[in-house]
Amino acid sequence: MLLIPKILLLLAIVLFPWAGAPQNAPAQSSAPVYTTDGQLRLPEDYRNWIYLTSGFDMSYSANERTGEHHQFDNVFVNPESYKAFLATGTWPDKTMLVLEVREGQSKGSINQKGNFQTGVAGVEVHVKDARFPGNWAFFGFDGAVKASKMIPTSASCYSCHEAHAAVDTTFVQFYPTLLPIAKSKGTFSAAYQKEIAADAAK
Repeated sequence: MLLIPKILLLLAIVLFPWAGAPQNAPAQSSAPVYTTDGQLRLPEDYRNWIYLTSGFDMSYSANERTGEHHQFDNVFVNPESYKAFLATGTWPDKTMLVLEVREGQSKGSINQKGNFQTGVAGVEVHVKDARFPGNWAFFGFDGAVKASKMIPTSASCYSCHEAHAAVDTTFVQFYPTLLPIAKSKGTFSAAYQKEIAADAAK
């Protein structure tokens, strides 16, 4: 007498495996989090975000010399903003780009040439948030610091990004997987288009 109900239960499990199963938890938001006094909390899971690129010994000054000191710059972006950029070619509100600076080292293990990454020297976060003048702000983190005040808008990073960024004050020209998307969506800044034209004329 109990055989038929058991068969029906097995059929239900096979045909409708999701029935009665717990629903997946909603994706955790990676929006910026601030302290009560307006400091940005460092997103400690940023290395689980979308990796965009790495720069090696990059400098925006022609006269700067690195000598024996080398460094890598690794860039990550929160997943929600990455998906939005793929669709639109620009960044939505609450975007966070993390620049992780790591020391470069040449001597170690079996390495004979080139450099590899070692410890973190510092972290910088570029945030798009309507709460800031101009919608964008920079925050710097050194050592064990977990929250940081906004870098003043008088700092050169603001004017540099405004004058040279490919898309919405961000250096998408150095993000090889996103640059073609911005080009196809027609979202290059006027300043960057002038730089492209000047380079082509040389």
